[in-house]
Amino acid sequence: MHAAADLPVATAAPSDNAAVVIRQLSKSFGNVHALRNLSARIFYGRLTGLVGPDGAGKTTLLRILTGLLKPDTGHATLAGFDTVTDNDAIHVVSGYMPQRFGLYEDLTVMENMHLQAQLRGMDTGRHTDLFTRLLDFTRLAPFTRRLAGNLSGGMKQKLGLACALMARPEVLLLDEPSVGVDPVSRQDLWRMVQELTGEGMAVVWSTAYLDEAERCDSVLLLNQGQLAFDGPPGELTRHLTNRSFRLEAVGAQRRAVLAEALDLESVSDGVIQGASVRLVLRAGSSPGQIQALAERTGTQLLPVPARFEDAFIDLLGGGPGGTSALAEHLPPVELATDTAVSCHNLTKRFGNFVATDNVSFEVRKGEIFGLLGPNGAGKSTTFKMLCGLLKPTSGEAHVVGLDLRRAPGTAKAQLGYMAQKFSLYDLLSVRQNLEFSAGVYGLDNATRRERIEEMISIFDLRNWLSAAPGSLPLGHKQRLALACALMHRPPVLFLDEPTSGVDPITRREFWTHINGLARKGVTVMVTTHFMDEAEYCDRVAILYRARLIALDTPDALKQDAASTSRSDPTMEDAFIHLIETSALTDEAET
Repeated sequence: MHAAADLPVATAAPSDNAAVVIRQLSKSFGNVHALRNLSARIFYGRLTGLVGPDGAGKTTLLRILTGLLKPDTGHATLAGFDTVTDNDAIHVVSGYMPQRFGLYEDLTVMENMHLQAQLRGMDTGRHTDLFTRLLDFTRLAPFTRRLAGNLSGGMKQKLGLACALMARPEVLLLDEPSVGVDPVSRQDLWRMVQELTGEGMAVVWSTAYLDEAERCDSVLLLNQGQLAFDGPPGELTRHLTNRSFRLEAVGAQRRAVLAEALDLESVSDGVIQGASVRLVLRAGSSPGQIQALAERTGTQLLPVPARFEDAFIDLLGGGPGGTSALAEHLPPVELATDTAVSCHNLTKRFGNFVATDNVSFEVRKGEIFGLLGPNGAGKSTTFKMLCGLLKPTSGEAHVVGLDLRRAPGTAKAQLGYMAQKFSLYDLLSVRQNLEFSAGVYGLDNATRRERIEEMISIFDLRNWLSAAPGSLPLGHKQRLALACALMHRPPVLFLDEPTSGVDPITRREFWTHINGLARKGVTVMVTTHFMDEAEYCDRVAILYRARLIALDTPDALKQDAASTSRSDPTMEDAFIHLIETSALTDEAET
């Protein structure tokens, strides 16, 4: 805790256990209104979720609460201190974990922790017990000498959390701490945060994962800088009573059925769940249209409990329709082989470290194939070998029948690749990046102009053409990256965490395009940490410690995780079950 003698006296300390009080807060950047007359209260001992679509104002709000930004009008207090006039005090009583990893990648875990302590004016020699507790709390004790840049995504987030907790803040502000983090590491983060709130700390958790928001004590839902909802998540979910349904065992036609359902006037939202399709009705609509769809497709329509995600999408006006303008422009894919991607005993070593170990599988034409695994399991390494970006140490990889070792150039022309990290050229404008991508793939002038205009229209990029890609909102960055990957209409598409960090509505837009592409015969390989996205896949391969430990349909993997206490497991339950079982097997063998 902070030393009261070192701080100004808290002003207007709230008497109702409010850790943060926000009154009529507004902030604009030029013509963009990030926050508009926002008022809310956040309480000690509670986990408050901060959710909303891209550009809703979440990060702006957190930066104002940490004293990094000044509001245009209104004010906020944190632990009784004004975020503007008591700025120094705010930095002592709050801990902040930014959206992007903000520590030094060329320093070790312990060096980063010592540096953060020194920046807070702490005597590191007198606080060895604090370092010990934080390392134990975050389970980073075995990795104190590892460079931060060499940590997995989950371990980086734990290090960021340890540094944010260095001075035992009264209020902890976390800006999307679980982005890019696998479900096992997310469980660890949740465990740590729940311990903190149990000790009385106020924790604000900004998140793009709505299953996380559903587990919070309270939720602030922002939209276009305004507060759209404030309260327990269950309170919002209750508005969806008797409006959530599932078409059971739709099977191979599920993508076509989802597309048709999403274009119905009565349907607000819909997603694929394995072999089934989950649908949400608009307020006041009867289930007549979706019942008719069930009868027409020979499936069964069942009511299911509403989720916070259903309520979130519905509150914001519903998801995108079911028709992909991108897929509508594509002719059906014709391949000489039914196997679009294959690998046999694929192995990659970096010195003594084995990143991918004897991985073998085949992906059929038009299949959506998910590659899942914990951080550091070897997913991106495997992806890069299948794209011809990394040379295997041993084993074989083929794309549309072409050996990536013998014909890498020809094979690469048959695939599109969207990297995990945004990888376009920030020195070029959005339009120049589109033109460069079209030129790289050798499109003639007429085709190049036609494709660029097509992508600008489909992905809503017209207002950003002269901007640098780095200045785009995250959703538009990802749209631009996908547009560049598809400029040459490849029959095989590799997507490495394409929706990491984007809001649920943008994720649905992406999956509308992906489903449409698959229906045209495009083969899609995708990695993701969103387990609900894995449900869209025809089959899922799970890597753990560089090895392939499971390969099956989402429904089959979920069924394997079923138990008497968990009769209807989620894909996340299945993932964690497989990882924990494999870890126990490895321990027994050693």
